[in-house]
Amino acid sequence: MKLTIIGAGPGGYETAVAASRQGLEVTIISDGPVGGTCLNEGCIPTKTFCRNAELLEDLHKSSVFGLEDLQYRFDFHKVVERKNDVVSQLRSGVEFLLGGKNITLVQGRASLKDIHTVVVNGETYVSDYILIATGSHSATLPIPGNDHVGVITSREILELEEVPPRLCIIGAGVIGLEFASIFKSFGSEVTVVEYCKNILPRFDTDLTKRLKQTLAKRGIRIETATQVQSIESGEGKGLKVNCLQKDKAFTVEADKVLMAVGRHPNVQALNLDDLGIVYTPKGIQVDRDMRTNVPSIFAIGDVTGGLMLAHAATFQGLKAISAMMKENGLEPEVDGSKVDLSIVPAAVFTNPEAAIIGWSEDDCKDKGVPVKVLKSFFRANGKALSMDEPDGFCKLIVADTSKGGELSPFGLKEHQILGCHLFGAHAADLIQEVAVIMNEKATLEQFSAIIHAHPTLGEVIQNALHS
Repeated sequence: MKLTIIGAGPGGYETAVAASRQGLEVTIISDGPVGGTCLNEGCIPTKTFCRNAELLEDLHKSSVFGLEDLQYRFDFHKVVERKNDVVSQLRSGVEFLLGGKNITLVQGRASLKDIHTVVVNGETYVSDYILIATGSHSATLPIPGNDHVGVITSREILELEEVPPRLCIIGAGVIGLEFASIFKSFGSEVTVVEYCKNILPRFDTDLTKRLKQTLAKRGIRIETATQVQSIESGEGKGLKVNCLQKDKAFTVEADKVLMAVGRHPNVQALNLDDLGIVYTPKGIQVDRDMRTNVPSIFAIGDVTGGLMLAHAATFQGLKAISAMMKENGLEPEVDGSKVDLSIVPAAVFTNPEAAIIGWSEDDCKDKGVPVKVLKSFFRANGKALSMDEPDGFCKLIVADTSKGGELSPFGLKEHQILGCHLFGAHAADLIQEVAVIMNEKATLEQFSAIIHAHPTLGEVIQNALHS
């Protein structure tokens, strides 16, 4: 059985490796460096910056730990150099994996010729199935001045040669807040402007309000419910971002302006219309098996819209492989029907981190699901205080009919864990425990009986369970 994969980001290359391991003959096409956005201009390079920022924050408060009169010099060029080294090392690892048995890596831009044929550099590649994993690209606001020199995206900010003294970030989503946190630690004066009334619009409102307060305490200016109307040249090489907040107009002066207003799926140049593949501006439409309306063509990752997360793309790929193999009478390594894409953890690597999984309290209200909410706080956790990380909280959403309502229409059990919303030190790691519990459809009683080591940050979750 032959499979052609268009795109070599995490969804594409991990699917290629998994498919080849199960005997499929794979051709994977990469228009650019392997690893895609995540490795080259997203998850990995930003996390190397996050580590530098975290270390700087520790140095800033070194006197708390008895270290007085420290002297150090921050060399941003070495930060960028380390980031490039990490990316290069991981890219080499991906290239090694794609050099394995049953995999052929082709460099170039692909287009679809027919439902079984892909064209790259004038060459045709025919296969039983095609998997589209072309990812996404940064969006930009259609406002006057969006093309000024100094207006950059998440790609260009990773290539800066010096820290901008003043940085204005348009958009308080995951990307915007991560760079706000990073460059505040690096020494920038940071202003974040967000059109919605809250930061992280898709996150739990309790979490976002508390995180906003914590980031403000660090000196990050955040203006929500604000419309950016235009960008103009300012003094010298500076820029002026003209904003409107209700009836109040104001201007943010900056040396760089980061557009962090979301991402658009890469559907151009694929000839989707010619093949009748259904898609919208939000991405290619797929079913539960990640199959498009054309039976031999699947799509995963950012190009499908929805969950624009590297780990989601990887497991979408496993669902696609499972469907292909099952319809050919083969047994897949991972049964795609058991992969629950409604339970996907997501993290924001601000300082402190934030992480979520499952439904929020607002989601449950909208759906009519009766719940109770359990909370705990990092300031009551011994490990967090010993780390001098008291900011943070945990919020668990639990199915509960004690005040009325029914769960049977939703297929839920009484006291089933439906969601978790965390912010605080190592929230991105802590959320995974709840992911395991939720995948097992566990209840509050079952989760509460699990012993957590002391003293650990994991006790924040335990304390919420027992609250």
